[in-house]
Amino acid sequence: MIQFSLICEHGHRFDSWFQSGAAFEKLQAAGHVACAICGAPKVEKALMAPRLSTQDSSQDSAQNADAPQQDAPPAPLSAPQSPAEQAIAAMKAHVEANSDYVGSDFAREARAMHLGDSPERAIWGEARTEEAKALIEDGIPVAPLPFTPTRKSN
Repeated sequence: MIQFSLICEHGHRFDSWFQSGAAFEKLQAAGHVACAICGAPKVEKALMAPRLSTQDSSQDSAQNADAPQQDAPPAPLSAPQSPAEQAIAAMKAHVEANSDYVGSDFAREARAMHLGDSPERAIWGEARTEEAKALIEDGIPVAPLPFTPTRKSN
């Protein structure tokens, strides 16, 4: 695995991991690399300083004792970096704390509340595109959220 510092056509900088340099090139050529902040499809590697290790790290430590300290390594990719990512993370926390997750029953539950068959409450969940369009056409207020539910793997 290799971590690249990337920059989009709008100047947003972010880091991402790839299996190899060749894997990045292949994904980029296929149009599968996009800006993590704005979604722009034109992304390139940003200028970055490589981190190299040598076989004798004790000798390197002695030689570099007088050298200025480097900046701390970047935060893990799972931590929100930009103000936009932080705002989305805060929104997700608020939604999860103040509403009921109904999963794939979202369209059915939203329609039942609209018709008065179910008590009104804040809900969120997942709906197929055609289900969401049908809710909107029927005047049922819904909006897409910019995040996915937190999944527990075990």
